[in-house]
Amino acid sequence: MKDISKIEYHRKTCLMCGSELKSEPLMILENMPRSAQDIPDEDEVSADSGIELRLFKCEDCGLYQFDCDPVSYYRDVIRAVGLSETMRNLRRSDYAYMIEKYGLLGKRFLECGCGRGEFLEVLSEFPVEVYGTENNAEFAESAKKTIGEDRIISSFPETENDIFFGGDFDCFLSFNFLEHQPHPTVMLKSMYNNLKNGGYGLITVPSFEYILKEGRYYELIRDHIANYSLDTLIRLCRDCGFEILESGYIGIGDTLRVVVRKAKTVGDTKASGDEETEELKRLTENYVLIKSAVKEFTDELENEGKRLCLWGAGHQGFTIASTTTLSQRAAYILDSAPFKQGKFAPASHIPIVAPEHFKDDPCDAILIVAPGYAKEINETIKRSFGNLKDKNGADINPPEVFKLSSDRIEKM
Repeated sequence: MKDISKIEYHRKTCLMCGSELKSEPLMILENMPRSAQDIPDEDEVSADSGIELRLFKCEDCGLYQFDCDPVSYYRDVIRAVGLSETMRNLRRSDYAYMIEKYGLLGKRFLECGCGRGEFLEVLSEFPVEVYGTENNAEFAESAKKTIGEDRIISSFPETENDIFFGGDFDCFLSFNFLEHQPHPTVMLKSMYNNLKNGGYGLITVPSFEYILKEGRYYELIRDHIANYSLDTLIRLCRDCGFEILESGYIGIGDTLRVVVRKAKTVGDTKASGDEETEELKRLTENYVLIKSAVKEFTDELENEGKRLCLWGAGHQGFTIASTTTLSQRAAYILDSAPFKQGKFAPASHIPIVAPEHFKDDPCDAILIVAPGYAKEINETIKRSFGNLKDKNGADINPPEVFKLSSDRIEKM
C-alpha cells in the first residue's frame, strides 16, 4: 500500500529564484487534500486525513508558492482532462495556430510530460514529427502504442543538460505541468537545450491572478506547488534564456499561455513591484463566503429531504468537499475517469463512482465542482439523466443542476 500520510514542511527559499521566503505565511488553508491524484482506495481511506497548506510570496520575484515538499508524482502527467473533447479541440486550435504562425509544418515537436499521449495523439493529426517524454513508465508505454515505440521515452529532465532524442527540436510543448515542479528552472533550461537556435515553445499553467480575482480558494492544491502570475511566468522564461513572443490568458481567464523562442543571451529581468494585497484579501474572504454558501445550500436541500451528489473528482472538487459541509452531505462524486472510480476523495472520503451509478442510485440535485467544464457536464447530465425510469417503469424527475462559482452556488 502506498504511503499517503507523509508530508514535510522544510523549504525556506523560493523555488523559482532561490531567495529567502518570509517567516510568516500569507494564508493558511486547513484540512486540504494531500494531493489531487493519490486518491485513497478502500484499504487506504482510514489512514487518510487533511493537511495544512501555507501560502508564501517571494519578495524578490513575486512567485506565490507552498513551502511543503512536492507530491511524490510531480514528474508524472496524470491527465483526466485529456478525455474531454473540449480540451482536445483546444489543443487542435493551439497546434493549428502555432504551425501556421511560426512556419512549423513538417517540423519536430517535443512534449515535455506527455502522459498517455492524449495531446500528442491530437498533434499527430497534423503533418509534423511528434515526440514526447513521460516519467511514468506505464503511461509512457501507453503513449508508445498510440504515437510509436521510437517517439516516446520514459524520462524526465532531472538536469538542464538532459537531451532527448538527440535534441534539435523546432518546438517544445508543456501543458499545465510547470506548476507542479519544485525546480522549474531545471525543466525549462533542459527544454532550451533541446531546441534548435530560434526554436519555439508553448507553455500553459493555471493563472494565479484568476484565482485571486475570483477568490477561488478551491483551485489551490498541494500538487500546484508554484502559483504563477503572468509576470512571474514571463520572468522565469526570460531567466531561462527565452524571448517572449506572446503572452496572455486563455479559456475563461484561468490559464496563462506564453509562446517563447530560444534566444542567444539571457535578457535582463526584474520582479514586478505590483502589490496584490486586495486580491489576496478577496481570496481569504471568499474562503469564508463559499463555506457559508455551501452550508446554506446543503442545509436547504436537507430540509427539503433532497439528496445531493457532486460531479468532478478533480482538485477543485476535492478541496471544496474537504473544507465545507459537502463532506457530510454529498452522497458520492460522479466522474468519467475510470482510474478514479471506486476510490475516495482525499480528506472528505466521499466515494467516487462512474456516471452510470446515478441511474441506480439517483439524487435530487447535482453540484458541478469542475468549473471549467460546467457547460459540457451539464449537457451530459441532460442527455444521460433526462429520461430516467425507476424499476417499476415510472418516470424519475431529472436532477436539479448547480455549479460552483467564486463565492456562491448557482443553478444552471
